[in-house]
This record gives sequence, structure tokens and C-alpha cells, in this order.
Amino acid sequence: MKAPLQLTALAPILTTAIAPMAWGTTYLVTTEFLPADRPLLAGLLRALPAGIALAAITRSRPRGTWWFKAAVLGVLNIGGFFALLFLAAFRLPGGVAATLGSIQPLMAAALAAALLGERMSPAVTLAGILGVTGVGLLVLGAETRLDAVGVFAGLGGAAAMSVGVVLTKRWGRPTSLLAFTSWQLIAGGLFLLPLAWMLEGVPRSISAANLAGFLWLSSVGTAVAYALWFRGIQILPVAQVTLLGLLSPVVAAIAGWVVLGQSLSSAQFAGLAIVLSALWIAVFFHGPRKAQDPPRLQEIAAAAGRIHVPVFRDTLRVYNTNRRTDR
Repeated sequence: MKAPLQLTALAPILTTAIAPMAWGTTYLVTTEFLPADRPLLAGLLRALPAGIALAAITRSRPRGTWWFKAAVLGVLNIGGFFALLFLAAFRLPGGVAATLGSIQPLMAAALAAALLGERMSPAVTLAGILGVTGVGLLVLGAETRLDAVGVFAGLGGAAAMSVGVVLTKRWGRPTSLLAFTSWQLIAGGLFLLPLAWMLEGVPRSISAANLAGFLWLSSVGTAVAYALWFRGIQILPVAQVTLLGLLSPVVAAIAGWVVLGQSLSSAQFAGLAIVLSALWIAVFFHGPRKAQDPPRLQEIAAAAGRIHVPVFRDTLRVYNTNRRTDR
């Protein structure tokens, strides 16, 4: 294993980690604020409004082959992933679906080794196995049942996101970070639009609580989170980025415990500890990385200011100041 990282190298990891932590609030927001039994509508209203808002800010559109590439990435990272995720959640207990999704870091690491030449180190393999084990303990219940369609959907969702992450890394981005994010969100949202229309229809009414939930998921949970996620894919090894995704079920479980008063068993606390140990290995003992100069974060800071997230904006300002000082 490699020696622990210096603290100055943690900034891009910590900013990327904001994305899965924001996604971890989705369960709480969905159950408490969104219309019941409309998961495709939730995915659609997460992606499409956020993509349109970012497109209005950046005023940039794909050119040449990037029309096709943006559509592929949007379906893999957002539209197709959401659809398969919701199908798995419908056919399986939530714990089984989450455990299948936690296989994604191992899938992504294997693909990155094959397509990008990134080394799949023993630390990555160990962290991935610990992640699956920990998430299983954290979310699985004794009444677990399996359904073939649900299992294939869960694995398909993990595979779609894994391929999307690797292709995002391989193809790079030809424009600003926010414009690149907007293309994918719009493509993913348009993929979900006919599915939501045909399978769920239009809701009869939308309450103020519903609007608040959609606003949170679309702004912080999608626009900001995906911008940080795609930036992390650009700067960090694929395996390290996808292992950070284990923070999502951790935040979801803690939010349910703290906010909703849900109980956690000793096995679930053990699972939480195992997941955190996997993250510790991924962050501090990951294999060698190519030295890269992270792009500046002014674009994300500007977006954060537009949706009124001053704390996030200040964090980015401190990070850029530290980078100038280190140089």
C-alpha cells in the first residue's frame, strides 16, 4: 500500500465527496416531500430543470461528435441509470437494490484498468469488497427476497454508471464544466420524459412541499452535485471517485436515524464502520495517480452563488486560495 496522502491533496477528494453526500439526502427528501409512487417523475424533475438552468447560464451547446457523446453520457450517467435504479427499487427491497449498486466501484475499477490503463491495486479491491459488505450490513433486512428482473436491473444500473464514469474520463470534456454537466442532464432528462409520461402520467396536483423537495434535488442534489462529480472524474482515478459513492447510503442511513427517528441495529452500525474503513483505504492508501493540475472552481462557485449556497462558495474560495499559496 502507498503511504498516506498529504493533507494538501485531500481538497479535490473532499469536494468530490459532496456529490454522493448530497445524493444521500434523496431518500429523506423523496419520502417526506415528493409525491408517492412517482420515481420516474422524480428523476425527470431532478435532471431536466437543472440541465436547462445550467444551459441558460452557460449558453453553450455540443458541436460535432459531442451531440452523440453527450447523449450517450447523459443516458449512462443519468437517464438510464435512474430508470434501472428505480426498476430495481420497485422489484427488490431497497437494501438489496443498494447492495447491488455498491458493486459499482469494483466494476468501474475493472473497466478503468482495461480502457484507461489505471492500475487496479490491492487497496482498491479490498476497499471495494469492504464497501459491498458494509452496505449489505447497513441496509439489508432479514426479510430479503430476490427477483431476477430486479437483480438484473440493479446490476445494469451499476454497470451503466460505471461505463458512464469511464467514458467521461476517456472522452474528457470539450467545454466548461457547467456546460458539460448541462448537456448530460438534458440528455438524461429527455430520456426519462417519455418513460415518466407513459408509465406514471401527470400528477393531479403539486404541493408546496413537493416543490421544495424538487427544488432541493434539482439544485444541490443534481446541478451542483453532478458538476462536482464530473470534475472529480476528471482529476481523480476512476476507482477512487466511485468508491466515494459509498457515502450515499451512509448519509441516507444517518439521515433516517437522526431526522426520521429510524433505529439502527448493531449490525447496521458495524456496516457503517466497514463502509467508512473502505472509504479510508480509498482516500489514504490508493495507488499512484498521475499528477494533474485541478481546474479552477470559479464556475461551480458562480453556480453555487446563483442558487444561494454561500457556505459552499466560501469553501471553494478557500480551496483556490490554498492552491495559489501552495504554488
